[in-house]
Amino acid sequence: MPGTSRTTAGATVSSLLDAIEPLGRDGATGGYRRPVFSAAELELREWFIAEAERRGLGVDVDRNGVIWAWWGAPMDGALVTGSHLDSVPGGGAFDGPLGVASALTAIDRMRERGVTPSRSLAVVVFPEEEGSRFGVACLGSRLLTGLLDPDRARNLTDRDGTTLAEAYAAAGMDPAHLGADPAALARIGQFVELHVEQGRGLIDLGKPVAIGSSILGHGRWKIVVSGQGNHAGTTLMVDRADPVVAAADIVGAISELARQIDDARATVGRFEPVPGGTNVIASRVDLWIDVRHPDDTVTRSLVQTIAREAAVRAERHGCTAELLEESWSPTVGFDPALGRRLADLVPGAPVLRSGAGHDAGILAASVPSAMLFVRNPSGISHSPEEYVERADADDSADVLADVLAGLL
Repeated sequence: MPGTSRTTAGATVSSLLDAIEPLGRDGATGGYRRPVFSAAELELREWFIAEAERRGLGVDVDRNGVIWAWWGAPMDGALVTGSHLDSVPGGGAFDGPLGVASALTAIDRMRERGVTPSRSLAVVVFPEEEGSRFGVACLGSRLLTGLLDPDRARNLTDRDGTTLAEAYAAAGMDPAHLGADPAALARIGQFVELHVEQGRGLIDLGKPVAIGSSILGHGRWKIVVSGQGNHAGTTLMVDRADPVVAAADIVGAISELARQIDDARATVGRFEPVPGGTNVIASRVDLWIDVRHPDDTVTRSLVQTIAREAAVRAERHGCTAELLEESWSPTVGFDPALGRRLADLVPGAPVLRSGAGHDAGILAASVPSAMLFVRNPSGISHSPEEYVERADADDSADVLADVLAGLL
């Protein structure tokens, strides 16, 4: 196996994150805009490849745009770790990149300890984990595992009307080859993803690292509220069928309905009037909701209730409302045996469930998967206020190195 190169000697998770800190920074929010295959995300992908090659890792990109960096020859049943580099609009610096930087640094730490792997290890970067550009979360891992139809994927469009197929082609990949990749999936014997915690669990417990037990079922739905477009100055209030007013009523109802169910979460994070002119009564409003609950039947029931209430409230304003499902991920429990092994390798680490989706949750149905969460003292994520202390970030590589070495 290659030894540690001079260019990586002394590298830390913090120093790797510092190197990419300016990329995709949003001046308006202070957070990051790194949608998949944007200039910023493509530069991050190049950064990862360069850092992998500095470590003597062999790099390849599969048919779905997943980057693989190999310590040892590519092989079936390898130990795999990694995360993603794309972000939500205005997101934090650690959601995704922390896991990638920790994985690279964990290889450095294992080499410094003289670890000789008995099987190959790969660090992966999945594209479009957040779904911020094309609306489907964990798109790369869904394509890899066959959970997303490739024809549907190719025809997804972003806000500018660019299709996913066009975005892949512009990034130098052939969209005709998107889809289930059994050969690539067979490379993964076990998958361990390290990620910033996106809540307060570790703060409240006073612990730096946790082991993931499960991921809440969740999905994304689009509600299309249709009315009558018209002139803002010539149309009397009594003559209007304004979908913005109807949609605002629906947004309030969504929050009210979710609050009536213990542990339910429902969020409207995107609201787009069409055509969007200041002096124009919109003809349509598109709004997107994210709904989650630990019990999948409760999630589904809440969505059905939202659909019925949306139709009722839209009708009050002379409009119609249609609900369309864009993605759905059932509740996922991580591999129990792998979880017990992580508990042995990270003694004293609490076990937490995740309310956020991750590529590990998609892979869990196909391969033994696990997650490690690193303390976020702000308790806030998908926001510029997301944070990880430098000491915790750097220590995360040591924890991941302990886990990976113990599993090799």
